[in-house]
Amino acid sequence: MTMSIAEEARFVTIDRRRPLDALVRHEPVFGALGLLMMAAMAPTLFAYAIDGRTFNGVNIWLKPLKFEFSLTVYFLTLAFLARWLPAGIRDRRWYRWFTGTVVVASVAEIVWIGAAAAMGTASHFNTSPIGAAIYPAMGVAATLITSASAVFAWQIWRNGALRMPPAFCESVVLGLALVLPLTLITAGTMSGLGGHGIGGQAGDTGGLMLMGWARDGGDLRVAHFFATHAMHFIPAFALVSVPVFGGADRRPVRIFAALFVAFVAFTLIQALMGRPFLAALG
Repeated sequence: MTMSIAEEARFVTIDRRRPLDALVRHEPVFGALGLLMMAAMAPTLFAYAIDGRTFNGVNIWLKPLKFEFSLTVYFLTLAFLARWLPAGIRDRRWYRWFTGTVVVASVAEIVWIGAAAAMGTASHFNTSPIGAAIYPAMGVAATLITSASAVFAWQIWRNGALRMPPAFCESVVLGLALVLPLTLITAGTMSGLGGHGIGGQAGDTGGLMLMGWARDGGDLRVAHFFATHAMHFIPAFALVSVPVFGGADRRPVRIFAALFVAFVAFTLIQALMGRPFLAALG
């Protein structure tokens, strides 16, 4: 498929007069869920401001705040990419059931993380009787949430190439498709080891600015972060490569995707060796 320069320039544009409508129009369930997660950040920020309690050296409300922000980005991204799903997909029973279960899993995940913060305890790797009972269910919920990216990859692959440059379509499909396996590997490694830190001091104080990653030891959250954001990094590269190499040349996208997977593997191995990521920064 060939497209003119003007057509290629328009394939990811949105109506700037109604940006909110452009985000939720094609997938209102995930769009609304993303906005709900964004709204949940307001009371969490308020709690962060007035509650000085800490856990592992940082404010107890920092973790729910990070998860709310992460899910906001995740679901609003899916809502945006839903414009390239097959027509009528939202009317299919299996799809309605799937999105419904993802919503329930996401809300349950945030409720537990927030409840654990309110109790001043850990939501992950919690060895108390309640925490040990809930943690496996959290793993199932997280897998279900992440599987939405794989479903979108499958459906956009079936339909998207007809409505956007092949190279960009492949970047979207690859980015979405890689999220689930890479996240299962990185998150599964953390779960198996019972935490994210390898070496270094206990606790989360003194980490890299903004991200909080350890500077004195390995941190598995680095690989986990890049794994979950494959759906952003790879299409972002295509936004640059398509104008340069053309919409029909998929090789740059495939090369970048392979390098991105290698980079995630590198950060995972680096953490397992107890070495910090970009220790000079922060």
